[in-house]
Amino acid sequence: MTHSLKLGLYSSAILFGSVLTAGCNRADDTGLEYAPQMYEPIAYEPLKQIHTNTVNPQGINMRTPVVGTVPLGKLDYYNHIPKDSVGGAQRRLRNPYPYTKANLEEGKVLYTRICSHCHGENGDGQGLVGVKYKGVPSYANGQYATMNDGHIYHVIVWGKGRMMPHGSQVSPEERWKIAMYVRVLQKGKGPEGLADLVSVKDQTTQMTDPTNQSPVREAQADKESATPGQGGDQARNGTAN
Repeated sequence: MTHSLKLGLYSSAILFGSVLTAGCNRADDTGLEYAPQMYEPIAYEPLKQIHTNTVNPQGINMRTPVVGTVPLGKLDYYNHIPKDSVGGAQRRLRNPYPYTKANLEEGKVLYTRICSHCHGENGDGQGLVGVKYKGVPSYANGQYATMNDGHIYHVIVWGKGRMMPHGSQVSPEERWKIAMYVRVLQKGKGPEGLADLVSVKDQTTQMTDPTNQSPVREAQADKESATPGQGGDQARNGTAN
């Protein structure tokens, strides 16, 4: 083997090693890209940042929202009940939606999609995940059978124990409807308990259970005033008890 060939192979090995080393310096470094212009967009995309944006402030593609504004569809997404105040939520939060058959049926669909994998179809903690990891309670046993809508709403938003928060995954309206259906499962009859909470013949019948009525002279945590800046609605924007 000639000297020049040995030198060439040696140089190639050094170059290859330096490329591998450069690709391993950072965990988020994708290494060398072949023909990136074939898949990197020319136009700015809000959810993709490749180069510094010279037009927008801070050099980012996604514009920072104006201070004090609320994203479309996110009004009341998080209420003022703190994470560690489940007792306060139980006392103060009231479900603003009536216990109609339509609302309960929607709550059943949402519960099946989001909750049943742990809590089970019947609310007995025997979902596929619940059986594997154990410790998921039954809604029909002990203190779980007496949780009201406000308590359930708070747990959905903030989580409890090993249950992770789901506030970013379901809207306030969906949380209340899931809470309604959990109240069905508290009866220990599974989905069959739905008929016990509302008349199946009258889909507009509202429950008269006092634990689900609007609070007197207390802020409705999930409802904004219909006339903001004009004194508000006395039923929702009064002083706390």
